[in-house]
Amino acid sequence: MSENEENEARGRARLPDGVLVRAVRLSDAEEITDLINLPGYRAGTLRPPYQRIEEVRKHMENPSPGALSLVVTQNGKIVGNCGLNRLSGRRQHVAGIGMGVHDDFTGRGFGRILLGAMVDAADDWLDIKRLELTVYTDNDVAIGLYRKFGFEQEGLLKAFGFRSGEYVDAYTMARLRL
Repeated sequence: MSENEENEARGRARLPDGVLVRAVRLSDAEEITDLINLPGYRAGTLRPPYQRIEEVRKHMENPSPGALSLVVTQNGKIVGNCGLNRLSGRRQHVAGIGMGVHDDFTGRGFGRILLGAMVDAADDWLDIKRLELTVYTDNDVAIGLYRKFGFEQEGLLKAFGFRSGEYVDAYTMARLRL
């Protein structure tokens, strides 16, 4: 793979006009609450419906040690977010990630841009060797994106989460920086 192809795959290419990746701000709490309450966004997560802004703000005010939270915006509107939580002790080389994109902005490359920024931060600044995530087995679009970034399926978690009245399975995936 050429450097340009790798940069594009990791979201390093020049961002389109009006698109910005940045750290989460406390002033984003209301907009992030709206985002995570969208039905499509929520379907890919373990979040229950009807999250309150107070709960989201409290979580934002008390991040885990070593956590990194990013958003991607288009013309100032948050269209996706991603979080990284670093583990500790003998697993301090590992971080778990989770992300989502606004229901109305899927399929436009925002997930690729956001995940690219997070992978760059993990590799180039945080010295994370192993990134882990879980993804529902029916989320083919997300699975494809993760594979493009080098994530590999490592296991199947049966009845991992309860969604829309039924239990659903998830894959564990990880990306190792060699």
